[in-house]
Amino acid sequence: MKKKVLSVLLCAAMVATMAMGCGSKASETTTSDSGSTAAEGSTEAEASDEVLKGGGSNIIYVITPSHSNTFFETEANVAETAAKDLGYEVKVMSHDDDATKQQEQFEAAIADKAAAIICDNAGADATIEAVKAARKAGIPTFLIDREINEEGQAISQIVANNYQGAKAVAEVWVEAMGEEGKYVELLGKESDTNAGVRSDAFHEVIDQYDGFEMVAQQSANWEQTEAYDKMGTILQSNPDIDGVICGNDTMLCGAVAALEDAGLAGIPVIGVDGSDDARDLIKDGKATATALQQAAEIARMAVKQADDYLKDGTTGLDEKQLVDCIAITKDNAEKLSKFDMAQ
Repeated sequence: MKKKVLSVLLCAAMVATMAMGCGSKASETTTSDSGSTAAEGSTEAEASDEVLKGGGSNIIYVITPSHSNTFFETEANVAETAAKDLGYEVKVMSHDDDATKQQEQFEAAIADKAAAIICDNAGADATIEAVKAARKAGIPTFLIDREINEEGQAISQIVANNYQGAKAVAEVWVEAMGEEGKYVELLGKESDTNAGVRSDAFHEVIDQYDGFEMVAQQSANWEQTEAYDKMGTILQSNPDIDGVICGNDTMLCGAVAALEDAGLAGIPVIGVDGSDDARDLIKDGKATATALQQAAEIARMAVKQADDYLKDGTTGLDEKQLVDCIAITKDNAEKLSKFDMAQ
């Protein structure tokens, strides 16, 4: 069985193709590490006869959640650099996950006659009207990281393949656990679709083995301090656990700190995101693996697709696009920096 697991892992970790930080209803469009895309089925251009020309200026707006989170900071910085390299003026804004503030920023882009908008949005439903308003003004929107709950309004919706990524790191964890042991799961915010997607993917792998026993499963709401506190409480009743699975890297960091305090440093722990903090814990042997959501690559893809669309009237790709995560282990952690892999 270990050979089978290792084989699956190697395949998953070598493929990089993009549902928080950040459940995928997206079409099965995949990308390779180089960013090339193979899409099947109708393209966004075929879905609508209307080609948006942009507002008339040479400005691309980049709108994301707060840059205090390095994931969103990476998206914004990479998109800004890529757009400037293509000759665009760029205006970068943060909506801080406030849909009203985001609406105002879309209105500013419309008033500025923006050529295009690249956005990691403030709500799957709350963002629909903003994207529609931009479309009515002739301005195409390219969504990254998070989808909206309507198709045919944005030109592209490019998101990480959370399910694939969580499965890939679960395979690593199973191998590190020796296919058996007691473990704890820390869930993300239960209202967040990604929390369920990642947990389901973990269990699709783990539940194949009879030797595992989940002794506790609690939500830590994506938060490091809450993960530390909940892990500490769980350990009081279960001091003999063998491993931990976490819905994101922030909770992984909290769990690792609690495990260290309890004298359990080094037991297998996994997360999802691909943060530098998780990378460092993996390099130090305090965590086992994380699934990199390719924030930098997704941002580059969005800029390229915006440029292609403005020049040619089409991206040639499906609106919904999944980009596979990369399993980060001690073998490749050195290549990871700011949600990007060195080529």
